Formats: sequence, structure tokens, C-alpha cells
Amino acid sequence: MENALREKPGCEIPEAPSARRKPVSLAREQYIDGILRGDRLILARAITLMESAREADREIAERIVEDCLPLSGASIRVGITGVPGAGKSSLIEALGQHLILTRREKVAVLAVDPSSRLSGGSILGDKTRMNGLAASELAFIRPSPSRGSFGGVAQRTREAMLLCEAAGYRNILVETVGVGQSETAVRDMVDFFLLIALAGAGDELQGIKRGVMELADVVVINKADGANAPAAESARGEAENALHFFPASASGWKPRALACSALSGKGIRELWECVLEHRAATRANGWLVRSRREQTRQWMHETIEQGLRQRFESHPGVRSRMTALEQEVVEGRITSFAAARALLDLYSGSGPKG
Repeated sequence: MENALREKPGCEIPEAPSARRKPVSLAREQYIDGILRGDRLILARAITLMESAREADREIAERIVEDCLPLSGASIRVGITGVPGAGKSSLIEALGQHLILTRREKVAVLAVDPSSRLSGGSILGDKTRMNGLAASELAFIRPSPSRGSFGGVAQRTREAMLLCEAAGYRNILVETVGVGQSETAVRDMVDFFLLIALAGAGDELQGIKRGVMELADVVVINKADGANAPAAESARGEAENALHFFPASASGWKPRALACSALSGKGIRELWECVLEHRAATRANGWLVRSRREQTRQWMHETIEQGLRQRFESHPGVRSRMTALEQEVVEGRITSFAAARALLDLYSGSGPKG
């Protein structure tokens, strides 16, 4: 399986640590040229550079993103989440095949995988379930480790989207790591939010967190095939009724529910037509432009927060006192507030140096 995946142009499988070879360094201009040519290998390497913890790598990556920014923004950005076992990867595979085979459009899939506890890297479960899509030259599949990020998305998903857009990918599908109260961050970086659910999973609608369902532009009841088709249609009707009770969307769009089957292809074309209808409506009423501007503003603030945390944790005084203060908090000898205040004082220079 692994060897087969290595031969597919849209797939990257990491080698074992002992077998890894350090790739030849590329100049910034080479990265830009490769991305604009649609070179998937260079695009993948640019995203890897961006996800690196090394400061030197991050500096180059940020300049690459700045160069690509004027060439981004033309794609349709779709966020996809769902309950475990709902078939997110299978539905994305079917949707991607529709875009490629029927519409002849390029598609990039940014699949956020759970992080390995050992290596911190992506487990790659989703990618191995998109074999057909990975074999297409019009597809780019990139799994990224969540590494404990909240909201079901990787820390650099926004930047990865911009690079994919600059590489000519008209459709960007962002698959979250799961569904829950925190799996909503993707909504703040896409144009269209898709929630996948199942029929017959036991109290479907109550099992889906209200906060996620309120954000959905479309609820898809997947696996609507075979003997499960009637139950799926019933669940679709229940979801449709439930959506009417939620507050009106700021975009002016009326959320709806669809029954689909990734196996048979039922409802896949209708689903994408729904995405296109949403795109046309939000462009016409100006919501798309306003939303993306707000997302960009929020991105800036998130970047500030990430940068401050990185600087805080790398501060010599903070590092020297962190472990001891953590132990005191655990043992109940000091409050969390006092420990945090002491570390913040060290960082700001108003406290003892260690």
C-alpha cells in the first residue's frame, strides 16, 4: 500500500526517520516559480517549510506567502467537518472526482489529521482513503498534523490555502480533524461550511453539537444508499426542519439539508451546485468580500497571539522558572493566577530574572 501511494503524484508518504534525506534547499525565487507553475512537489515543500518550527524556515515561508498573496483569493473555499465515521474522506473523494472528471477543475484537499503522540506528525489516515483522487494530476492532497491546535484545523491552514490558490487550485476543500464544540475554527477561514452526519447513528441531531450545526451552510446526510436510503432521507428531513429554528445567517443564505452517497455518487452534483449557488448569492450581496476581509483581520490577530506565545515560551527567564512553578501549582502551593503572573512579570521585565 505504501509503495503504491508513493508512486501517485498527489500523495506524499513520510519515510522512516532513519531513511529520511534532507532535501536540497531551494531559493525563495525557486519556491515562487514552482508554485506558480503548479509544481505539486515544490508546493508541498513550501507548506512543509511553513509548518517548520525553525525560525529561519518560517522567515522564508512568510516571504513566500507574501509573494503569493496577490495571486490568491480566486478559489472557492469549503470547510468540511462531521461526526466520526460519517465518511468525510469518502465524500471528499467523491466531490473531488466530480470536480475533476465532470468540471475539469483542479482541487486541493487540506486534510487535518490527528497528530502522532510520538513524532508529532500526521497519521495520514485520511490520505490513504483518497486513492482515486490522489492519482489525478489535477488534485493536490496535503495532510497536516493538528498538533493540539483547537478548532479542528492545523496552525498553518490559512497560509496553505493561499499557496494552493497561487498554484492554480480553483477549489480548496479543508477537512477538519473531527466535530465538536471546538471544531468551528474552520468556519472563520472558508466561504462555505459543510457538516456531514449519518442516519441511524442514534439521535443524530442531538449528537451534533448545536454550535457547529448553527454555522453550517449545508448539512449532508451521507451514506444514503442501499437499505439505508430511506433512513437517510428521513434524517435529511429532520435536519431540514431543525435548520429552520436557527438564527438567520449573516450571509443571507438559507441553510439546507441534502442526502448524499459517496459510494453511489447520489447527490454529489447537487451538493456542488449548492456550493456554487451560495457563491453566486454571497458575491451578489457583498457578503463574500466582507467575510474575507474580516477573516483576514482575524488572521492577523491570531498570528499576533501565536507570535507572543512563541516569544513568551522561548524567553530564558520564563523557561528557567516554568517547570518549578508548574510543580508548585500541581502541589497546591501556589495558585495558577500567581504562577502565571510571575511568569508574565519575568517576560515583561518587571519581575526577578530567575
